[in-house]
Amino acid sequence: MEVIHKRCAGGDVDAKRIVVCVRIARDRRIHRETRTFDTTTKGLLALAEWLEENRCTHILLESTGVYWRPVYHILSERLTVVLANAAEVKNVPGRKSDVSDAAWLADLMAHGLVRASFVPPPPIQELRDLTRTRKQLVREVARHKQRLQKILEDANVKIAHVLSDLLGESGRRTLEALIAGETDPSRLADLGDVRLKSAREDRVEALRGRVTEHHRFMLNLHLTQIRSVEKTIDDLDQRIGKAVTPFRDILGRVVKIPGISKVNAPAVLGEIGIDMGPFPTGAQIVSWAGVCPQLNTSAGRKLSTKTRRGNVWLKTLLVQAAWAASRTKGTYFEAKYRRLRARRGPQKALIAVAASLLTAIYHVIRDSAEYRDLGGDHFDRLANKDLLAKRYLRRLEKLGFHVTVTTEAA
Repeated sequence: MEVIHKRCAGGDVDAKRIVVCVRIARDRRIHRETRTFDTTTKGLLALAEWLEENRCTHILLESTGVYWRPVYHILSERLTVVLANAAEVKNVPGRKSDVSDAAWLADLMAHGLVRASFVPPPPIQELRDLTRTRKQLVREVARHKQRLQKILEDANVKIAHVLSDLLGESGRRTLEALIAGETDPSRLADLGDVRLKSAREDRVEALRGRVTEHHRFMLNLHLTQIRSVEKTIDDLDQRIGKAVTPFRDILGRVVKIPGISKVNAPAVLGEIGIDMGPFPTGAQIVSWAGVCPQLNTSAGRKLSTKTRRGNVWLKTLLVQAAWAASRTKGTYFEAKYRRLRARRGPQKALIAVAASLLTAIYHVIRDSAEYRDLGGDHFDRLANKDLLAKRYLRRLEKLGFHVTVTTEAA
């Protein structure tokens, strides 16, 4: 087998140490040397010096947890570090050890038998950390909200039945009054906004509960936690705004795509970056995100068409954006969702819209282009008019209508 890198290494990383095997091809012979280093800064610097002494040009690491990050940051300053998906570089079955794993990774690196994982540059990594942390905090607020509803139900306060948002202005005023000791349902009902759709009488009955001192303590506890987390989210939003300042032009073009808002656009950039070089085609970035069917065939048969594994954070963002885009009237994404939902079901249609969204984002970033929607009638323009007319006629006949078709004069 052809040797791509004559001097390379493979490293097996864990929390405390890294086992590195240096592989050197010389005079048709393979020389290997394995050493173990601590993952402290001092140990990693010693590792870098040892690799330089052996004139290694590349080292292959597994993306295991977060342990690879400090190794990558230090070694990438002196040589090429390739990060590989751990599922794609499994060793052959048999005796397994850190030493054998390091030697196996070195062999894969030497022969070029591994696909490098996408590692964004430091500014994008920082943006990714901020946006992912923000999403986790938003989930934390949602969990505290659910706990508030559980406590209110225990006190037989049916506030969720008359308020659409428990943490809205009306909901917060009501919660604060309950915590302060207010028990009169009429006074509590008057705290609601005049624009509420629910009737005052319904609110009075819904707020007639049995709130104890224990309930007040628990309500105050969770509401305080929500305020604290929301303050942190506000601080994160300011930090994210500063982090995306160099990418304002790109961000301005991306938010013009239906379903992409000013909140989720920075999160998308944090996942895919602003340099589309690692993804030569739109199909490759769609595959990397996991919003397309996996290729799994044998003997000419498709064994599975489930979506492949990909970037979980990005996939979640795209599906949420696709849900919003499919409800934006008169857009290509709405037309695509409706067209596919009838044949493939809502879930597959939503994944297809997510793939189209990512493809649009890819081209907007790569080509520095403005987004232009194809329109809600895009598929009608592509279709054969005669076939389309026959399809609509059959649908009308099934509904019991008798239609006479006349062709408009040119």
